[in-house]
Amino acid sequence: MQDTYLTTAMYHFVSLPHFKTLREPLLQFCVSLEIKGTFLLADEGINGTVAGTEKSILELLSFLKNDPLFEGNFKNLSHKESWSDKHPFYRMKVKLKKEIVTLGVPGVSPTKMVGQYVKPKDWNAIISDPEIFLIDTRNDYEYAIGSFKNAINPKTNTFREFPDYVKTHFDPKKHKKVAMFCTGGIRCEKASSYMMSEGFNEVYHLEGGILKYLEEVKPDESLWQGECFVFDQRVAIKHGLEVGQFDQCYACRYPLSQDDMKSEQYTPGISCPHCYDQHTPEKLKALTERQKQVILAKERGIEHIGTKSHFMTKQKKKRLANNESV
Repeated sequence: MQDTYLTTAMYHFVSLPHFKTLREPLLQFCVSLEIKGTFLLADEGINGTVAGTEKSILELLSFLKNDPLFEGNFKNLSHKESWSDKHPFYRMKVKLKKEIVTLGVPGVSPTKMVGQYVKPKDWNAIISDPEIFLIDTRNDYEYAIGSFKNAINPKTNTFREFPDYVKTHFDPKKHKKVAMFCTGGIRCEKASSYMMSEGFNEVYHLEGGILKYLEEVKPDESLWQGECFVFDQRVAIKHGLEVGQFDQCYACRYPLSQDDMKSEQYTPGISCPHCYDQHTPEKLKALTERQKQVILAKERGIEHIGTKSHFMTKQKKKRLANNESV
């Protein structure tokens, strides 16, 4: 019988001037319980996704919330859960960062200033206000497969581009009411802090993000259209957090629709309509060889170490370097 692993994603904005001293104790605690994944620690708080047995994850949550080491800073830490039969991570890492989600604007933090939190049950009323400007703070490839009705797409490739987008397209004198959302809540919470620092006074953001909305709001009451991209092997989810219909291109990591996978430009493991004409001969050769090894491994009944849930492309490394996984 296979072990069942509990994956938990969490973040919490809180002033942590002593965050560097927390790295080693947190790392050792996780290693002792065979918990694997990644935590980010910064002056503004904590952000991470880790997995282990249910018992070990419950012990970790208790440790973060109750151990004197953390001085009560994580008492109100919330988290999201998902289950898998295989461990989704290879090792445990605790990294020290300037930000737990990278906006790139010094001094901006929800610990100092933040917009109004909106519960999923109240979100429809907020975004149905004709005076509201609704912004999707996620990236272009995420927006492409689903978003809220009438949401504005900033067409960004990383969260770092968001401040420039706001400066170019928004004016606090003209855009009196602004509402924002993201996958799990962390980016829109940080974005709301930034917009308030720029003089926007009435700023709202979806508490718990799209994931919480899709979990709590009934499909027949929902204003969500399409599916929600997630940074794990599910690729995309629907209402009730059910796995969606999208797959992902191994070569460029772009989410693929059923039509994309029927395209003549799609070759499993090698290219898709979004990247088929972008590979160098060297890259194409490497992708072709890798796909060959995947097929051979499947025929032998073993998992190839480079399967899509573990392989890191340059695009994915860039996104993770900007802490956009939540």
